[in-house]
Amino acid sequence: MIDTATNLKGRDFTSIGPWSRGDLEQVLDLADELKAARAAGEPTDVLPGRTVGLIFQKPSTRTRVSFEVGVAELGSTALYLAASDLQLGRGEPIRDTAYVLSRYLDAIMIRTFAQADVDAFAEHASIPVVNGLTDEEHPCQALADLMTIRERFGRLDGLRVAYVGDGNNVCVSLMHGCARFGVRFAAATPGDYQPPGAAVEEARVAAAETGGSVDVVPEAAEAAAGAHAVYADVWTSMGQEAEQSARTHAFRAYAITPQLLELASPDAIVLHCLPAHVGEEIDEEVLYGPRSAVWDQAENRLHAQKALLALIVP
Repeated sequence: MIDTATNLKGRDFTSIGPWSRGDLEQVLDLADELKAARAAGEPTDVLPGRTVGLIFQKPSTRTRVSFEVGVAELGSTALYLAASDLQLGRGEPIRDTAYVLSRYLDAIMIRTFAQADVDAFAEHASIPVVNGLTDEEHPCQALADLMTIRERFGRLDGLRVAYVGDGNNVCVSLMHGCARFGVRFAAATPGDYQPPGAAVEEARVAAAETGGSVDVVPEAAEAAAGAHAVYADVWTSMGQEAEQSARTHAFRAYAITPQLLELASPDAIVLHCLPAHVGEEIDEEVLYGPRSAVWDQAENRLHAQKALLALIVP
């Protein structure tokens, strides 16, 4: 029987920051258990009768499908809420929306632009709030990333993870997650696209407590050298379309190519949070090659998020 009794009940998951290594380990351990149960055809309906609202202000493939399927497999009901269909999209304050939805739902996932909006939901809601992505962070993706790396290597402590490209929301959440598990994390980014300095310093403090490290370097080769996982994301995210030309020029030397991968550890894996732009941030033979763990990583969004909800929803 799957045990979801936990000290995490009622917690929000708006950022990796407030979550300790022990907290995150509970999620990863349960995710492994839920994945094994699903593969064996065993039921995982540990949250019967709950309803989880899924608010989307940004379109999605993996976030929407993994949450809807995951909520259903937990025995709950998923309620898709396009922000444009809510009074929220017509100017109703977040505070009022949070108050009302807390009376109807058992948890809220929100995928939006501003981190401040997710934080405001969490401040005013009386039910758990999960960050499904903001411009600043993508903590659910980081859970799947950590799960995938640990699954492949049997551990996280002491591994080296290289991220190449834009120091964006994915980079920030991955960096914070790695810092809590003693991982040596290196981000290679152009100078104008480094992760925020405050986020880097916060991660370095956490890494110092676990034996890990956090570095931001200018060259992709420097980050990839000896890495156990090499990670890329798109160069131009939603809402940045006007910057596409400048970004393509800036990131030309920050792609995962076979040549870059040769610098990594012989057993290194390749990660990408998807969608991928083949021929830009990642080569086709890398994305679809034998060292790619991208499809396991995408699948693990389902298991990690199921575990998260199972642990935080009362």
